[in-house]
Amino acid sequence: MTEPTTPHRVVVIGSGFGGLFATKTLRRAPVQVTLIDRTSHHLFQPLLYQLATGILSEGEIAPPTREVLRRQKNARVLVGEVTGIDLDARTVTSRVLGRSRTTPYDSLVVAAGSGQSYFGNDGFAEYAPSMKSIDDALRLRARIFGAYELAELEEDEAARTALLTFVVVGGGPTGVEMAGQLAELARRGLRGEFRSFDSASARVLLVEAGPALLNGFGERLSARTKQSLEKLGVEVRLDTKVVGVDAAGVDLHRPDGSPERVRAATKVWAAGVAASPLGGLLAGATGLGTNRSGQLPVEPDLSLRGHPEVFVVGDMMQLPGKPAVAQVAIQGGRFAARRISDRLRGRSGADTFRYHDKGMLATISRFRAVASVGPIRTTGFWAWILWLVVHLMYLIGFRNRLSVLMHWAVSFVGRGRAERTVTLRQAGLSANEAGLADHADEAGVARQG
Repeated sequence: MTEPTTPHRVVVIGSGFGGLFATKTLRRAPVQVTLIDRTSHHLFQPLLYQLATGILSEGEIAPPTREVLRRQKNARVLVGEVTGIDLDARTVTSRVLGRSRTTPYDSLVVAAGSGQSYFGNDGFAEYAPSMKSIDDALRLRARIFGAYELAELEEDEAARTALLTFVVVGGGPTGVEMAGQLAELARRGLRGEFRSFDSASARVLLVEAGPALLNGFGERLSARTKQSLEKLGVEVRLDTKVVGVDAAGVDLHRPDGSPERVRAATKVWAAGVAASPLGGLLAGATGLGTNRSGQLPVEPDLSLRGHPEVFVVGDMMQLPGKPAVAQVAIQGGRFAARRISDRLRGRSGADTFRYHDKGMLATISRFRAVASVGPIRTTGFWAWILWLVVHLMYLIGFRNRLSVLMHWAVSFVGRGRAERTVTLRQAGLSANEAGLADHADEAGVARQG
């Protein structure tokens, strides 16, 4: 009688693009997969700015991971913050609600993603939230729509101007998309809804420390993006550094080195990324160094030197020429999963990860986007159509795709923003963080319980 064998145990850390696609690729492999993440959802991060500006709801861009994997019988989902990885014992320690759990593995895929980098100025985060999580986007939504509500109550013109000034830091795709949506919201989405002021009077500044927007798209597309944003009413500041952020505004260094103070109630940080702290933990355990972004060097097959059973994918890995796009994580996760499966089946398979560049896309406004896909370098309506198709294709689940398409129709063809609801607690917390508590009390949005 043959003794039953224990399935090969694969632990995947992170339910983002890398972790989720690694797990799904192993659905027919002779393995038992345990996916561990601190949240219970898979986040489609490229659309977070649409959650923050009232176009989409959180459920449409963050489906429950268990629902996504419900038919994959060899996959298990655990919620927990990973606090330790023992490479010698081959275990992962996670913690949730004060309880620790140790999960053994035979193969490990680390796809914990990245957070926001404030370049050593972590205190800026209190006043200029990033867009890396659902909580970040909902907090920004409260600040954005709350600023308009408070401006309706404000009688002092200077104070109202500060409330209606929005500063976006960072000229990459996230910053460009956020600035464009803030301008569209002011000049189109909210027109005619306020009596004390015209929403179109809102001021949107996009601040970039470098000489061009959308670094990596090329000079021509960068210049056309800048022109399109300025046509929308966005003030684009290039070669301008943010040297201070507080409740009342931001301090800038202009290109000539002179200082400038901009009073603004709402600030958005979209500049720089930092790999998950797990990168530093693995670096300490292996003796490997990390780069300035906290990324780990990996072998050609994405494994860690000296630990062929451990793979690092996505934003956590150092890979020359790797752009910071979701496709890197998706392809890396799939590759790592195939390496594990090939080893178990005794096949050689590909031993070097090769990234297939599928291009970069960014939306500027409704009916206008910028596309750099292979030989195609274009802006305008057809780039926007391509952006729509690609983003719908990578959304998880038919129901989500249909719902997102309907919301896009309402927002882009019409003027509505269907997801503008802000709870009293969110509004109060955001007002306190932004230093607007007195105004929040007047507006009836003081922090609740």
